[in-house]
Amino acid sequence: MFNRIRHMLIKEFLQMFRDPRMRMVVFGFPVIQMMVMAFALNTDVMNIRTAVLDMDKSPASRELIDTFTAGGYFKIIKDTDSWTELQSYLDQGDVRVLIAIPSGYAQDIKSGQTAKVQIISDGTDNNTSAIVSGYSERIIREYSNRLLKNRLNAKGVTQPPIAMETVTRAFFNTNQESRYYYVPALIAVMLFIFSIMLTSIGIVKEKEIGTIEQVMVTPIRKIEFILGKTLPYMFTGYFTMTMMLIVARLIFGVTVKGNYPLLYFLTGIYLCGNMGVALVISASATTQQQALLTSFLFIMPGVMLSGFMFPINNMPVVIQYLTHINPIRWYLEILRGIVMKGVGIGVLWHQVMWQASLAVFFIFLAAKRFRKTLS
Repeated sequence: MFNRIRHMLIKEFLQMFRDPRMRMVVFGFPVIQMMVMAFALNTDVMNIRTAVLDMDKSPASRELIDTFTAGGYFKIIKDTDSWTELQSYLDQGDVRVLIAIPSGYAQDIKSGQTAKVQIISDGTDNNTSAIVSGYSERIIREYSNRLLKNRLNAKGVTQPPIAMETVTRAFFNTNQESRYYYVPALIAVMLFIFSIMLTSIGIVKEKEIGTIEQVMVTPIRKIEFILGKTLPYMFTGYFTMTMMLIVARLIFGVTVKGNYPLLYFLTGIYLCGNMGVALVISASATTQQQALLTSFLFIMPGVMLSGFMFPINNMPVVIQYLTHINPIRWYLEILRGIVMKGVGIGVLWHQVMWQASLAVFFIFLAAKRFRKTLS
């Protein structure tokens, strides 16, 4: 048995490494795509393009504008005296935020009255608009507190009135940097895409060129054939994952806080499930184009319903139940738990149970479909 599997592995590796393009697809593209997407998927909103309409032209209004730009969140690229021109910047998409300071702003502050400032954001991107609103509120609140403190000090009041202050703290990602959220998720996505796609295409390719019949007339058994076809892609999946973890640490500063052996063991379960899906796809496809298209039909919903981009709790209840049969959902939770939180099997047992159950199910289904296809 082991001798036959060994010969199958040698054949698969020779076939995989014979084509230079295949070598690039297997070992280069996943890492390159992860790097590109990790740089592109950045929800940290900085240098927001901002236009200002300062109708007061006072030291107080200029101080407020300087307060907005001091933190690096807002970048003033337009300064105008016309309200119509200010609105045109927003309509054309030149800026994302408008700051309008009315005349009499400094006089209102000096007299102790409520000074008004208008902040208008581009709501076509609701996520950025919400972040801009939060930034603006925090900046204005801190600026207002500073003015109040200065006024009280000028009056000789050294003890400010009691005020409640909210201090927030985020565990596991203190600075709320998006790379710590997206980089581990991209590792799961790249493994999901390439393990399913390459395995399914690799098996169907033998159908197209007619070599699969030559293999099946040998004494090799079904389980030996399945192992011989999938184990090489398991090895390449582990290699790709290792390279992506190295890139994540060296370039993005994302380190694994948990246990490496546990991470690799659970990754093996995840890859086994993906191989089962690929075998099911290859059993129903007769050409590489069919295998590729069928893979996309499974990959796209899998990624979109995994919690990678959108929280699962925000989805309709029916869709939330459907995500239970999505293997990438559970591996994402496992990966983020081990990489970001450093937790172990005691915390992740629920996700591991679902991941293992899906792997067994897909492998069993693949074995059944494989037998029927070759009969």
